Amino acid sequence: MNGSTLSWPGIARLGLVQAAIGMVVVLMTSTLNRVMTVEVGLAATVPGLLVGLHFAVQALRPRMGHGSDAGGRRTPWIAGGMLLLVLASVGASAATALLATDRVAGLLAAVAAFALIGVGIAASSTPFLALLAERVAPERRSGAAAMTWILMIVGIIATAGVGGALLDPFSYPRLVAVTAGVGAVALLLTAVGLAGAEPARRTAAAPAESPQGSFREAFREVWGEDEARRFAVFIFVSMLAYSAQDLILEPFAGAVFGLTPGESTQVAGMQHGGVLLGMVAGALGARRWGTLSGWAAWGCAASAAAFLVLAATAFAGSADAMRAAVFVLGAANGAFAVGAIGAMMGLMHAGAAGREGLRMGFWGAAQALAYGMGGFAGAAGSDVARWALGSPAAGYAAVFGVEAALFLAAAAMVARGGARVRAADVHWGRDGAAALAAAR
Repeated sequence: MNGSTLSWPGIARLGLVQAAIGMVVVLMTSTLNRVMTVEVGLAATVPGLLVGLHFAVQALRPRMGHGSDAGGRRTPWIAGGMLLLVLASVGASAATALLATDRVAGLLAAVAAFALIGVGIAASSTPFLALLAERVAPERRSGAAAMTWILMIVGIIATAGVGGALLDPFSYPRLVAVTAGVGAVALLLTAVGLAGAEPARRTAAAPAESPQGSFREAFREVWGEDEARRFAVFIFVSMLAYSAQDLILEPFAGAVFGLTPGESTQVAGMQHGGVLLGMVAGALGARRWGTLSGWAAWGCAASAAAFLVLAATAFAGSADAMRAAVFVLGAANGAFAVGAIGAMMGLMHAGAAGREGLRMGFWGAAQALAYGMGGFAGAAGSDVARWALGSPAAGYAAVFGVEAALFLAAAAMVARGGARVRAADVHWGRDGAAALAAAR
């Protein structure tokens, strides 16, 4: 990792931090959600609110990014945020166990734990992305973004597979122990990834480029950047379309198909495996066919089709067909993600210098708020639809149908030019990197 920019091996090592974040978060948003809904017997709205809370707290992302801008160091924020995330995740697992015997105390503990999870994610991931943009050469930024997200997906897949196997036969002490073990591995990966990743003093920005003024002044400056603001809207809409399934997929597998907690966690792992395949296919395919915005549009359209098939499996009763639809859904999401990741990296340095962390926090907050709103809407919508339609299968199918419609709307927005490739920023082909420019 010597020199002003990172080599590809250096980028991969720094990407271990992103993998560590994914490892912890997948247990919080998928496994605990399923346990609360199926084993504890809570309405899906309750874990939906808890996960929505941790996303709402991530509105702190711009402030965290600004803090790392002003302080001149990213790694202390990343390391501290990861430690808080791991401790809070263990607390959330313990709170879930407490819910089985004491609803009030367990719920209070869960609220505190999920709020701290949101703080930990905001404090770690936002400075991480800013550090990545600073240490990566412009022609490698999109490739670096894709690599780090693929590593995150690999971490999620590994956790879903291994963690799912370790959870069976299920017990609450086993749940807490598995969470603690995953957290310990995540902290180790973070330490390896951050070692030598940032100079003792950051020298990427000249003194004139250093952030000046209060957070409010800095935020107003970024908000005034047309490209940054429009891209935030694009992120919000697209992530809202994706996120409604996030909290109901594992409960759907358990309630409709009778899968165990370990088996439903492995279904989530299949989805993330599809995302990995879709990202690789989109990255390689965009070098030869079409544009990144075109791949994003087709990814949204394919996601809509996969949701319609997934809704049909609820009535067909075929677990194998459900698994196949989940895998295809993941692949379609991955193709779409290539465009979104390239956009963030391409716009990181757009606008005033010294605001990279705040700018990434701005977009991260838009993404988090969309995830929180979509996740809660999906969970609450499944409860309402199950009550109104009289069966779990019909309730989940109704939510999947709404998600299909949202993805079609997102595809239409991209096709109309909601995201375009700026020719000056595209480097696909010879060097294998690309940058998707701005929301129009």
